[in-house]
Amino acid sequence: MRVSQFFISTLKEAPSEAEVISHKLMMRAGLIKRLTSGVYTWMPLGLRVLRKAEQIVREEMNRGGAIELLMPAVQPAELWQESGRWQQYGPELLRIKDRHDRDFCFGPTHEEVISDVVRREVKSYRQLPLNLFQIQTKFRDEIRPRFGVMRGREFLMKDAYSFHTGYDDLVREYRNMHDTYSRIFTRLGLKFRAVAADTGSIGGTGSHEFHVLADSGEDAIAYCPQSDYAANVELAEAVAPVKKRKSPSETYQKVSTPGKTSCTDVAQHLGIPIEKVVKTIAIIREDVEDSPITSGRFALIFLRGDHELNNVKAQKIIGRFRLATSEEIESRMGCRPGYIGPKNGVMCLYFIDRTVAEMSDFVCGANEAGFHYVGANWERDYEYPGTNFVYDLRNVLSGDPSPDGKGTLELCRGIEVGHIFQLRSKYAKALNLSFLDETGKSQIIEMGCYGIGVTRVVAAAIEQNHDERGIIFPPALAPFEVAIVPIGYAKSEAVREAADRLHDALMAAGIDVLLDNRDERPGVMFADMELIGVPHRVVIGDRGLKEGVVEYKGRRDSAARNIPLAEIEKSIKSMVCGDSSQP
Repeated sequence: MRVSQFFISTLKEAPSEAEVISHKLMMRAGLIKRLTSGVYTWMPLGLRVLRKAEQIVREEMNRGGAIELLMPAVQPAELWQESGRWQQYGPELLRIKDRHDRDFCFGPTHEEVISDVVRREVKSYRQLPLNLFQIQTKFRDEIRPRFGVMRGREFLMKDAYSFHTGYDDLVREYRNMHDTYSRIFTRLGLKFRAVAADTGSIGGTGSHEFHVLADSGEDAIAYCPQSDYAANVELAEAVAPVKKRKSPSETYQKVSTPGKTSCTDVAQHLGIPIEKVVKTIAIIREDVEDSPITSGRFALIFLRGDHELNNVKAQKIIGRFRLATSEEIESRMGCRPGYIGPKNGVMCLYFIDRTVAEMSDFVCGANEAGFHYVGANWERDYEYPGTNFVYDLRNVLSGDPSPDGKGTLELCRGIEVGHIFQLRSKYAKALNLSFLDETGKSQIIEMGCYGIGVTRVVAAAIEQNHDERGIIFPPALAPFEVAIVPIGYAKSEAVREAADRLHDALMAAGIDVLLDNRDERPGVMFADMELIGVPHRVVIGDRGLKEGVVEYKGRRDSAARNIPLAEIEKSIKSMVCGDSSQP
């Protein structure tokens, strides 16, 4: 491909609305152009990258035994009402009406549609298992679209749905899709982790997210370098301390802590490690009512001072809750926030984190403004409700024991690009998805769901692979594998002939090559080729040709080197066909 026959639209500076590095570089490299908030046109250069990602996804899904179809983007409201998600999904669901005033939506996902397809077509156990997938544009009306295509409203997604006669077969296919996803992201040249995750609003019993590792990632991941364990921080188990609570050894006494309402301030004021402080969080449980005997709504959560409450874990244990207001705390505890702690005789539930349950001689609020207790202990000083009120309530920290017992945890950031679920029978029951078993008895189908954000893959790859000069695409995603930059293409017949000859030979070998035949300064052409992330660059000039050499530079190389003109075609073919961006 010659630049004169293509369309490249690079910018020296990113638009002011671009935030994260992938958004900035995709705009500068001319991969995308903004149409409106959260909606982008994929320009020819960007579309080449997107299609390469899409093709790898398609090939591996086919290899995994899935069958491709294409479902409508616009879906009738009746299906969503039948599943119960028409109102449940919320404002992210773009609702529209046709000319007959009938309700439709622009599909953000396709569980309802695929279930309708299968319930019409599948009648017998002999037709199962079945895995159907599509690669299609989705629309979710994000309240705050940001980060370019990372969190846009319109995006390209691969979604697959599997159907099974029983749970064991669902687990088999779930593992198959786990392996398929691992092959996809490996082929894409990405550093990634598959992490155990919460099922969220999709539902089901099992879930794994696939994260591209990048410092700019929105999600925190806990992983064990000594094993394969990895989980989203919201799900990662904080293992109970091995050491059990020691007997009290300090005097229990009230001390003055004027104006010290945070755990950090209290620890500094008393000259103690923050790990000795217990923080108390007052909450109001929203799914229960007060009783005449005890408060079912007002409750206290106890965490170590340096630990953070994990809301996902807490809500699974406690149910829906909110933080108590200052008025509610003063009414129940008799003091303002910042000084509350355990209090004997208070009729409310305790939710004690595992670490706090094993602490002794700790510091806590005295339920009196300006005071804390030191040397506090469960049972001796405070009523201990027992192990039935001890839970895993906190976020894990780097250095915590790995839940699999094989080492310690480290934390990193990740960008979610794929998610697989064991849906089980959530949608099958709602939409009457059934089959006749061997005995002729009707049974509910087991379902799985498997998604990849194809547009997100492109942005995540850039977040993971870039430098001060621009994008460094993994070879499998690069819009072009080789860039030929001739110096004086329009002026030198020798340069033009050498460049055209190499271009044609590489094209004939099936290599994506871009010949920059613009009448531009060398610096402009070099900058553009580095910005758009082409893995291999060959510079051809009169001076080099007289010496029988051309200049080669890999995108990740710090310096260029000369290669004999007679060997450059063979060298490039070897590097590209060897699936490496390095010589």
